[in-house]
Amino acid sequence: MKSLRIWCAALVAGLSAAGAQIDTVQTVAPGVYFHQGDIRRGHSNNGWIVFEDFVFVIEANFPSGAKVVMPKIRETSDKPIRFTFNTHHHGDHAYGNQLWADAGATIVASNGVLEEMKTAETGFFGGAPGRWEGAAKGRPDVAQSKLKPPTLLFPRELFFDDGKRRVELRWLGVAHTKGDAFVWLPQEKILFTGDACVNGPHNFLGDGDVTEWIKTLEAAKQLRPEKVIPGHGPLGGPELLADQQHYFIELQRRIRALVDGGRSPAEVKAALADVATDLKSISNIARYVPASLVAQGEKVYREMGGELFPK
Repeated sequence: MKSLRIWCAALVAGLSAAGAQIDTVQTVAPGVYFHQGDIRRGHSNNGWIVFEDFVFVIEANFPSGAKVVMPKIRETSDKPIRFTFNTHHHGDHAYGNQLWADAGATIVASNGVLEEMKTAETGFFGGAPGRWEGAAKGRPDVAQSKLKPPTLLFPRELFFDDGKRRVELRWLGVAHTKGDAFVWLPQEKILFTGDACVNGPHNFLGDGDVTEWIKTLEAAKQLRPEKVIPGHGPLGGPELLADQQHYFIELQRRIRALVDGGRSPAEVKAALADVATDLKSISNIARYVPASLVAQGEKVYREMGGELFPK
């Protein structure tokens, strides 16, 4: 829980004046919309797709984020919201589920999302208090709601097709979490990535696997999207996938050099300021470097067999 709070603080610290599109609706294609969430409030990005008979929403957001975006969806379509999709189990993407369910939506996710919820939301599933209870202490919107797990699940893919529009939900491998899934519109060449790809210093690595994440991003690149909608930050093109992947590769490379050089955990930690400066010198990935590289550096170091950093 502590690492997730540190990540949320880094999200706010990394927010720049470039976020002029925050909390505005952008039309990505006819009937396909993007809403950039206000990270200062912990909100994720949202998307929605208008089918002939219903609306399909991407991300439940936090409850407060759901309340921001719901009326904006109504401004674009009067069709019922039948489905809300969780790209993964984190609170800023799934804690608003109950509001969407109350509005008539079925909550959709990969099998991995529910499995991850069972390990993180232990209070809901009969164990000790989990992340929900931790979030509720600091967020009135969470405290006033209740956890709603997804009920429509799929192992690797699930397709929606009304003859006019096709949406494909795809699990491409472990990334930001074990359950991450993408939303692919093959006709429009639009890819919604959740937090498997973000646009800015918004990465939380604690529930992922960076080596597998790089492979999953490669699989996403093979779809050849023309527009990429990240989990946080402004929308972009296929360069977002390439840049996100490149950042992880370069981060791994520098941590590996420290490991191969026999550096101790304390020495690796001390070297991270220079690593961050080095990464910021690479123009296409500089925006991914967080205010502090300690959490990300420790995660990559431990994946390479290292120990926890000293406090």
